[in-house]
Amino acid sequence: MRPSYQTFLLALVLLPITTVFAAEPAKRHPIPTNPIATKKELLFADDFKSPERDKRWHRVVDTFTFENGALKGTQTRDKTIPATNGKPEVKAHAAVFGLELPTQDSVIEAKIRFDGATMIDIEFDDRQYKGSHYGHLCRAQVKLNGVTILDEREGTQNNKVVEWRKEPEKNQAAIKQLIAAHSVTYPAKIESGRTYRLGVETVGDEMRVTIDGTPAAYLKSPGIGHPTKSKIELGVAGKSGWFEDIKVWNAEPVK
Repeated sequence: MRPSYQTFLLALVLLPITTVFAAEPAKRHPIPTNPIATKKELLFADDFKSPERDKRWHRVVDTFTFENGALKGTQTRDKTIPATNGKPEVKAHAAVFGLELPTQDSVIEAKIRFDGATMIDIEFDDRQYKGSHYGHLCRAQVKLNGVTILDEREGTQNNKVVEWRKEPEKNQAAIKQLIAAHSVTYPAKIESGRTYRLGVETVGDEMRVTIDGTPAAYLKSPGIGHPTKSKIELGVAGKSGWFEDIKVWNAEPVK
């Protein structure tokens, strides 16, 4: 396998998935100016100030700590370690903290802050779903230079894509095409060290992201409409990133 394809394969496998394939987002997916979701009952809230942890939280890739009334994630698995001496390969992976909270349509709000991190995200999963790797469904990613929405069920983590990646030279064009059809990236300017209010609205097959109340990204794609979003996961790639004051509401489409 040539180095160029090794690089391409690694970029697809790492959790903070790049979406350089998504072109002209404003033309494909104009961001609705107004909210697409109406908040209903509050399902969950945590300001991380209590010494008691909600039992619905659980560690996935265990490099998170609770510090000073906030949740701090730090990616430590930043390089893939090959299998050796009878030990299995350990793949590079972002820090991930999970919340067992079933939703379908929802609004999530949280304060986020970059502290050396390259990416902070909120993801929905359904571990019982077998059509995508590890039941990944969809996610909203924030980076210093952009905001990305991924329909992972139909794109980056779809079983078809996972299989194609075993022969990247043969399937490179097909992988690019499928990922581009189910993801979008909008430019943004995020400052490290500054706290932002991240909003993620998910209703039907639509997801809308706001930063400090300002529309930042939008995608309409089938995987977003997956009816059984059983888990919410918080991810951090790079040095460190912070979550504060997270709230999750049940929601319905704006009428």
